[in-house]
Amino acid sequence: MPAAEEVDGDVFVSPVYLAGSTYTGDPALVPLLEAGFHSLDDDLANIYLSSPDQRIRVGWLPEGEDDCLWRITGHEQPFAPPRWLATFDHYTPVEVVAAFTTALAEDHAHGSNTSVHGHLRGAKAEPLLPLAEAGWRVDHGPHLSVSQPPDRLALVTRINGRLDHHEEISDQRSKWTVSGGASGYSSEWLGTFTTNTPAHLITATMNRLADPAPVARYKDHLPERNRAASRITPVKPPAPSPLDIQRAAVARSRSTVAKTVIPSPALVYRTTTPLPSAATARLR
Repeated sequence: MPAAEEVDGDVFVSPVYLAGSTYTGDPALVPLLEAGFHSLDDDLANIYLSSPDQRIRVGWLPEGEDDCLWRITGHEQPFAPPRWLATFDHYTPVEVVAAFTTALAEDHAHGSNTSVHGHLRGAKAEPLLPLAEAGWRVDHGPHLSVSQPPDRLALVTRINGRLDHHEEISDQRSKWTVSGGASGYSSEWLGTFTTNTPAHLITATMNRLADPAPVARYKDHLPERNRAASRITPVKPPAPSPLDIQRAAVARSRSTVAKTVIPSPALVYRTTTPLPSAATARLR
């Protein structure tokens, strides 16, 4: 887990597919920006990224026309129609999206074109392998392959037949769907990948989906329907540094030093003051 002072949240939550959205795009956008992607934004705060060769395009669309927050496409040429499309809705945990975009960024950082030309032929089962290794159930049917974790609160499906490319690119159908969370508004999320989405990008996403490592969230922001099935632990405060310990010791020592009590002037007896005359007479 990251150090407490670096955590943006007050609890850790696992599994990631129950953690809900943080409604921020930074963890998924930063890897692309660091890989040299160009960035533009519009008046509505939507952000558009493109690879230096203009063949990968990423949209973070909080003010988009539908519930699709992330739209990512790969193109054979800058002006060619999309070869593949990946989408994630508003409620998808950003860590799941970041797994996809980080793999995409690594391709471009190393000068690889597999994120454009990659395909699933000859590697159909590869994206499902991390799920099987993590104990998810994987069923291969003649028309549909399905994978679910033991709690049955996430679902990955792959259509085994051929799909119409135009229907996929127009987001009418998808080769792959991945979802998580209890059924209901804001607790359930959805991602999709079309047929030609590179297998290694899908596999990177499945790796994070199956990873039990917790993610940071603010407890009050967790989807209510997902809490009972989630493992939630509080973020421990950071351990004090040697300087903190020294300062505390000095503060304690100062608090125990006795303070000098200065008598009130009303309590000070002036022994040199002459006695009143009446008192002097009685003493004679």
